[in-house]
Amino acid sequence: MRVFVTGASGHIGSPLVAGLLAAGHQVIGLARSDESAAKLAAAGADVCRGTLDDLDVIAAAAADADGVAHLAFKHDAMVTGDFASAIAAEMRVIETFGDALAGSGKPLVIASGTLMLAGLGRTGTEDDTVDIGGRSDAENMVIGFAGRGVRSSSVRLTPTVHSNLDHHGFIPILISIARDKGAAAYVGDGLNRWPAVHTLDAAHLYQLALEAAPAGSRLHAVGDEGIPLRQIAETIGRHLGVPAVSIPAEDANAHFGFLGPIVQLDNPTSSALTQDLLGWKPEHPGLLEDLDEGHYFA
Repeated sequence: MRVFVTGASGHIGSPLVAGLLAAGHQVIGLARSDESAAKLAAAGADVCRGTLDDLDVIAAAAADADGVAHLAFKHDAMVTGDFASAIAAEMRVIETFGDALAGSGKPLVIASGTLMLAGLGRTGTEDDTVDIGGRSDAENMVIGFAGRGVRSSSVRLTPTVHSNLDHHGFIPILISIARDKGAAAYVGDGLNRWPAVHTLDAAHLYQLALEAAPAGSRLHAVGDEGIPLRQIAETIGRHLGVPAVSIPAEDANAHFGFLGPIVQLDNPTSSALTQDLLGWKPEHPGLLEDLDEGHYFA
């Protein structure tokens, strides 16, 4: 296949591009900077210069490809608190892809998140959906493309996609906060859980989705089903030589910034249906083992 990839030089995009090329596919990566373009060219991919705001560019690239993997997202806007504009941009991009691929039978795989299932009071599965709000709107739009002749699927990523390639995700942020504050904190009893997945396992699932996911599939990139936040904080504290401490919920935003609400969410999530559907199996270290490898603290 000739695959157009957004976010191709990023944390998950880089190993996805490598996996696609190794499997004999051709890759065209969207690059918004000279640095990203050079990285893609060095990996053996073709380069399409542009940003997520260049809708004509991405529409043409999608129409010319045999499939699309959309991993890019305006994370900068999200981190600064402007989540609404990041979602609005995401909706415009996905609508553009849908129009470009309608009636083609080609695959479109996007990134979504398991956090939309937080607070269920049980382990979330691929069959759980959210009708409206946040990234669920984009996911629901993509799943609806199955009715327009697109082999669409959504890969729900865990809040922590971890590896030595992870330099800007939630784990590096938590480590930075613990360094600055002199303590690795959790909220209350810290028994709320986050799922996690290794970067290389997540990238492999995107590749399988491009190659074989049925139209309208919701997929879970989940290795660890749920790790208590207290255990994550204790592991970070041990490596930094700082205490792991409980803070009250009313202090979470002041301590964690934009992560304040997120570190309080309980989000146990299963990937059993995804594993059965595509034969995907997480093979790389879990989050706590990955933290103990030390690269996050180098």
